[in-house]
Amino acid sequence: MSVAWTRHRFSGGALALDTANTVVLRGDGERSFDRFDDPLEIARFAASASGYRADELKGRALAAPDPHAIVTKVIAIRETTDQLFRRTVIARALPTAGMPAFLNACADGLAGSHELLGPNKPFGASQEPLAFEVALAVSALSLLSSDTVSRMRICPNCGWLFVDRSRNGSRMWCDMAVCGNRQKARRHYNRRKEVANA
Repeated sequence: MSVAWTRHRFSGGALALDTANTVVLRGDGERSFDRFDDPLEIARFAASASGYRADELKGRALAAPDPHAIVTKVIAIRETTDQLFRRTVIARALPTAGMPAFLNACADGLAGSHELLGPNKPFGASQEPLAFEVALAVSALSLLSSDTVSRMRICPNCGWLFVDRSRNGSRMWCDMAVCGNRQKARRHYNRRKEVANA
């Protein structure tokens, strides 16, 4: 079954976190599922990310013409990114123990690429579409900046990772319109239930 790659699926604030969040209900053994179980979803995700992550990508389109050929690299970057930055949020510091696997996965994503990356063009300046695994590695590596690390959060509703880019750093949910509203509705329901049972 194909996924509807809507704006909500890109609530992480960075391509690498959106990709990490393609495992739904991570940590819940009974209900968790992987949206990339079908590798063809990687290509569909990349196409949607080209639009939803246009600011981060500086307008560069992404391409995954043969998702079966890159699935191992993509999953390795996704999993090491999630592990490293989930631990970072919990510890409130970047754990060095997760760095070698993360850096190796990113290096594999960049292997064979001949892009020229720079400070003003972190995803290169070519007009050609950028390979998804290359963009994913670049996005993941960009998360290591101290400002981004300090703003990394885990959504208390869905467990997704996101970067809080709000001015005062007080954003609670990955997406207020979805997770924030669900939590509000849940609290409202529980209050009404308590009143009814009183």
